[in-house]
Amino acid sequence: MTMPSVKPLLTSEQIRDRVTDLADLVSRDYAGKELLAIGILKGAFIFFADLVRLIRVPVTVDFITASSYLKDSSSGKLQIYCDIREKVTDKHVLLIDDIIDTGISLDAIRNRLLSQNPASLRICVLVDKKERRLVEVPVDYIGFEVPDVFIVGYGIDFDNHYRNLPYIAFL
Repeated sequence: MTMPSVKPLLTSEQIRDRVTDLADLVSRDYAGKELLAIGILKGAFIFFADLVRLIRVPVTVDFITASSYLKDSSSGKLQIYCDIREKVTDKHVLLIDDIIDTGISLDAIRNRLLSQNPASLRICVLVDKKERRLVEVPVDYIGFEVPDVFIVGYGIDFDNHYRNLPYIAFL
């Protein structure tokens, strides 16, 4: 398979610096509290790991594997492949995702978690593509806003490729 070429959009250094800033904000906002960080797999795994290592409050972690994407476009329907195992009730939850574009997946996962009565629920995304939004979702922490281009790298894929790039690029 011949892979399309990529053009860097966000450098490793830019990402590292912004993840540090986000961790500082989260640590400040959750000072004196214990946090349950839930990562949305597969895309968020690198961002999630880098972020939680820098958070300075007690953190427990869990993951949900979910997607509304098939290859490069949204199906409009959320598929959950593996659900969280931790109890959410009365916990301070930080939902962490790689990217928000249409908002369909993130909104559905957010509503699932809210139905379990967490003490609080905030959302952190590395990348926001506002131009593609179909469903408004309250996002508390945003790494970068990017234009409506197809991006890969730092966990974000195209047909399960490019996740290992240490930067974010567009195809």
